[in-house]
Formats: sequence, C-alpha cells, structure tokens
Amino acid sequence: MLLKRLQARFPINFRSQPFISPIFTRRLTTETQAGPSRRPHFLFTGIVAGLGLYLGGAIYPPQELVFLYPRHAPAPPSDLTSPDVIAYTESLEQQLQNLPLLQKVRQAEDADEWYETRPYTNFPEDRRVNNLTAGALRGPGKLALPPVVRAKRDESEAWIFAHLGRSLCGHDGIIHGGLLATLLDESLGRLAIVNLPEKVGVTATLSLTYKAPTIADQFVVIKTSLQELQGRKITVTGRIEDLEGKILVEASALFVQPKYSGMLNKRPLHEALGMPTPIPPLSDAENL
Repeated sequence: MLLKRLQARFPINFRSQPFISPIFTRRLTTETQAGPSRRPHFLFTGIVAGLGLYLGGAIYPPQELVFLYPRHAPAPPSDLTSPDVIAYTESLEQQLQNLPLLQKVRQAEDADEWYETRPYTNFPEDRRVNNLTAGALRGPGKLALPPVVRAKRDESEAWIFAHLGRSLCGHDGIIHGGLLATLLDESLGRLAIVNLPEKVGVTATLSLTYKAPTIADQFVVIKTSLQELQGRKITVTGRIEDLEGKILVEASALFVQPKYSGMLNKRPLHEALGMPTPIPPLSDAENL
C-alpha cells in the first residue's frame, strides 16, 4: 500500500532506476574530464632541481658532509723555500691583512688604545727549531703565518688572528682538539705573562669547553681577557671564534709566576711573544 501511494504521488519507477553512488559518479566525472598528462613537466623540474642541489652541495657542502666526507688535501710541502710555497704564503698573508674583521678593528674609534704585534717573527733560529708552535707546527698546511695580535695598551685583553691549515687535523677536515688547546694555552699565557710582576708565568690549570667543530683551512680569532690578578697568580679567560663570531672553544686558565722567575733571562721569551718594548722614562733634563 505504501509503495502504491508513493508511486501515485511521485511517478518514478523505483524498480527500474539503478542506484549510483554520488562518490562513484564523481570519480567517473573526474576521470572523463582529466586533461593531458603533466608527468614530463614534473620530471624535467625534478631533474633540474636535483642537478642544482648536487652542484650547490659540491661547491658549498653542508658542514655535516664536510665532516663525513672531507675533501682530499695534499701533504704539507717539505721545501719551505720553493717558489710555490713562497707564493702560497704571500697569498695567505694578503688574505689575512684584508680580513674584514681585522680591518674593522683597525679602524674602530678606540683603535689608538690598542697596539699590534706579530709573535715569533724575531725568534732566533736556534730556538725556533725546538719550539712547538714556532718550529714543528710552522709552515704551509699548518700554522703558515705568524699570528696578528691586537692587544690593549693596558694589557686587559687581546685579539689574535691566525690561520689553521689542513695538516692540523684529528678527524680529517676538523682541527685537532689538542692543537686548539695548545693555541689557547699560548694565547692565554701571553696575556698572563705581560700582566705578572716579573713577566714570567707557567700554566697551573687550563679548562676547555669545545662548543663546535673547528673546520680546517680557515682564519680564526682567539679573544683573551684578564679576569683577576693576585700577586703571583693570574686568572684569564678566552675563546676561539670563526670570522662570523661563532664560538668554537671556550677556555679559562690560572697562571703562576714561579719563585725563581727573577733568575731567568726573560728577553727571548718576550721577543717570541711580541711584547712591546718598554719606553724608558724621560730624564729630568728631557722633562724640562
């Protein structure tokens, strides 16, 4: 009865009308209206993008890739007087002098409050051959250049610009942590020595915190600062940064002036560190 009433009111043949799902209908419509395939266009775009990423990574590889797959580098040359070595050293020296950060501090408003020196440039040869940083570690691929030291005239702080070569690595492509410790020990030691009464000091404690890998074959800045001076003891802090200001290593150290320091010949040490020559006081006649 109900079916007859519905048929009378809505004249549709329910039995002969097939039921089609709206979802199924939408799928049929989509498939019949699809345009030409865009697969070749996407394939070309993917090839170009992949090639660009490959070339970019080869020229400017991410640090992780440099760490995992370091580039090959030749051994340091044995003949330091060869034309190639001399040309390389001169080119590196030019790069050092033209570093934007070094130029900036040289032209800063307080530039006259700082002096500049080059440690080990006047080091006697008979002493250099038995010295670690001035002798065994000196040369292309290692510490190719004497560092540039910019120190405050009151000796409260100093900035040291140095180049670290590829032959100073632990893991290939990464500077050895022990080498960084040596550089910090000498840099902190220089600041300590120029502040101690007898201008002589030895390392009592040295504490290091390695913050990030130090990539080889780059210029770095070692910044040192005086913290406390008490009699024969002095505390100094420092850090190694790249030229962008990223901290690579932090350090603090305690240096002590030995009791026998008054008996030592300090002049060779002071010349090696590039300490400024003290200006003698004026006589009474010169004051007039």
